[in-house]
Amino acid sequence: MKEIERKFLVTSLAFLAEATDALHIDQGYLHSTRPTVRVRRRGDQGFLTLKTPSDTKGLVRDEYEYEIPLADAEALLELCGGHRLKKTRYLVPYHGHTWEVDLFAGHLEGFCLAELELKSEDETFDLPPWVGKEVTGDPRYYNSALARSKQ
Repeated sequence: MKEIERKFLVTSLAFLAEATDALHIDQGYLHSTRPTVRVRRRGDQGFLTLKTPSDTKGLVRDEYEYEIPLADAEALLELCGGHRLKKTRYLVPYHGHTWEVDLFAGHLEGFCLAELELKSEDETFDLPPWVGKEVTGDPRYYNSALARSKQ
């Protein structure tokens, strides 16, 4: 399945007042280069995800996600070693789209990114006032890189 996603830095926590849901996520990377292999625990669910490299603009890539038993996800997360991150994902509706805003914990405490999944590359959308610089395609802001960083 194709994933079309734009990513932005977040300039303030004003989005919290508009969030309709908050999901606690623990994720790790079994393979953080091409393709990435991610293990995720989201609440009481486990997932295994493979993502291919993005196109030249960093906007489109293939993503294959499979639900796995929670016990398997927890065991695989342990294999990820230091290639892990924890975050709370807030779902924030804004002008007809739902933004996914990740507020990180642990070694990335306080860091915040907003993502918007689109149906097409040329889909238009409005930027919320709490969104700043676009970082789509910048490998420093891929979750796989953030999991390895010690900011």
